[in-house]
Amino acid sequence: MKIVKPLSDYRIYVEIADGRKGVFDLKPYLDLGMFRELRNQHYFNQVSVVFGAVTWPHEQDIAPETLVAEMRPVR
Repeated sequence: MKIVKPLSDYRIYVEIADGRKGVFDLKPYLDLGMFRELRNQHYFNQVSVVFGAVTWPHEQDIAPETLVAEMRPVR
């Protein structure tokens, strides 16, 4: 991952190093264990890229393979 930006409605915009861009919806994950903390919008907005992975401060992360497989491409 190269760039990640929080969007409304628990979605994130991502740009991958190979140039692909897309939107990933985290709503399906918000009821799963450690991802519940992402329901807090202020915390959700703290998303960043760490060592190429989309990550939050308390170590929640989305595997790059999952992001690529489930993101909705944008131009």
